[in-house]
Amino acid sequence: MEEFSAVLIDQVRFNSDGLVPAIIQDENTGEVLMLGYMNRQALKKSLETGITHFWSRTRRRIWMKGETSGHIQKIKEVFIDCDGDALLFKVEQVKAACHAGYKSCFYRAADKANGTWIVKGERVFIPEEVYADVKKNDEYKTDGIAGQSTTETYEKSSEEQNRANEKASILQELYDVIVDRKLHPREGSYTCYLFEKGIDKILKKVGEESSEVIIAAKNRVKSEVVYEVSDLLYHLLVVLVEQGISLDEVYDELKRRR
Repeated sequence: MEEFSAVLIDQVRFNSDGLVPAIIQDENTGEVLMLGYMNRQALKKSLETGITHFWSRTRRRIWMKGETSGHIQKIKEVFIDCDGDALLFKVEQVKAACHAGYKSCFYRAADKANGTWIVKGERVFIPEEVYADVKKNDEYKTDGIAGQSTTETYEKSSEEQNRANEKASILQELYDVIVDRKLHPREGSYTCYLFEKGIDKILKKVGEESSEVIIAAKNRVKSEVVYEVSDLLYHLLVVLVEQGISLDEVYDELKRRR
């Protein structure tokens, strides 16, 4: 699948910022749901997982559509335009694409007579019930991308606050999740898949991710370095769990060296 993704991605013409616009369309109705931007890694993640991922220009990181709300987009078909510089995704949309509660981010139409925008259609969910920290005055705030009224705005404030509080514990939290997957296997879990395949597969992934870090750093693309280092750290944690080594042992060794 990774090789398959690479072949497709190599045929995409990313702009000078390393981004390509991605139009998201309902597979059944043909309704345009939103417009987002993907960098190489977000596109790779989308193709490999079957769920749309985008590059946030405000948070400078990759995010999965619906990662907080659960309103994910399951990819059914992917198209590229004649110039190779725009993508079209036909998806199965869970609930709604728009953070303001509408099925589509394009829920306002031009009223030429009054020179204003009028709301078309009805909300399918109440934002205040989905995003605990949402404020009504921020309802239409976006990431500065035309039509991209996604969950991203509301996810931003809560996530950044949570990350500020949990940065020190995130590695331990991830480690604990990996331990749980080993003790209580779940169908469809990538972590469980790694444990099932064994140490050779795990180490092969560590090698691959290390190479990705080297390539990203050599290219001096900060976002890709962050993304690939995160992948590498995850796989290293899998190694620790497989070997029965705790994070405390690593912390103690680092402290000793310090």
